[in-house]
Amino acid sequence: MTGNNSQLGADQSQPLKLLTLVEPHACSYLPDKLANSIFIDPTTIPSWGQYSQLSRAGFRRSGTHFYRPNCPDCSACKSSRVKASEFISGRRFKRVLKKNRDLSAVLKPARYSEEHFALFERYINERHQDGDMYPTSEQQFKDFLCSEQDYGYFVEFRLNSTLIACAVIDVLDDGLSAIYTYFDPAEDHRSLGTLAILWQLGYARQMALDYVYLGYWIKNCQKMRYKDQYQPLELFSDDNWQPITIIDPTQS
Repeated sequence: MTGNNSQLGADQSQPLKLLTLVEPHACSYLPDKLANSIFIDPTTIPSWGQYSQLSRAGFRRSGTHFYRPNCPDCSACKSSRVKASEFISGRRFKRVLKKNRDLSAVLKPARYSEEHFALFERYINERHQDGDMYPTSEQQFKDFLCSEQDYGYFVEFRLNSTLIACAVIDVLDDGLSAIYTYFDPAEDHRSLGTLAILWQLGYARQMALDYVYLGYWIKNCQKMRYKDQYQPLELFSDDNWQPITIIDPTQS
């Protein structure tokens, strides 16, 4: 990584130094594209206020890394967020909520447990054998999803006493950041990934938070375009959040 003179942080915490990957690498989402990122120097951990500012500037958290795409010849990755108070819930979303009325949801600190790792491992083994996280390990799970910071939480979805899904979220000063969701593949018919986002939108409204940050949206990558269905959607482009309206026939 190479450093530059850029710094972030308007609160009283220590300034944050930006670093850039030395060499671009093959993009995981778009063929024939090179990817690169800027990172916050990992020797300094952003305060909660700084992290919230970073999210408003298009950054995401992965474990202890805070990053934003900085690709040499592409700007396809756009950070996305949904206005929670104005969220439009179509009939399909209502069906998902109705289908899962038998589940309970509890918010807990994002700490390691064997129960959570077992569910995560089953999810990765059955759904993402072609991904970077396969084969997974306890340490990888801890590094990626567990957090010692006050803002990191697991949302546990249980059927009776059995954990069947978990949404990993961060609570920011203006919203929630959706970090990751894993679930029991045998319960795929419940649309648990969708349920996790609907829960977050509802919780954000309950807590009077403005947004749910959904991660990066990529127009020409189908697996990154699921955010289209959550409206009103905003994308971070040209250093500003801009509304984008996409008509999704599945919402009717």
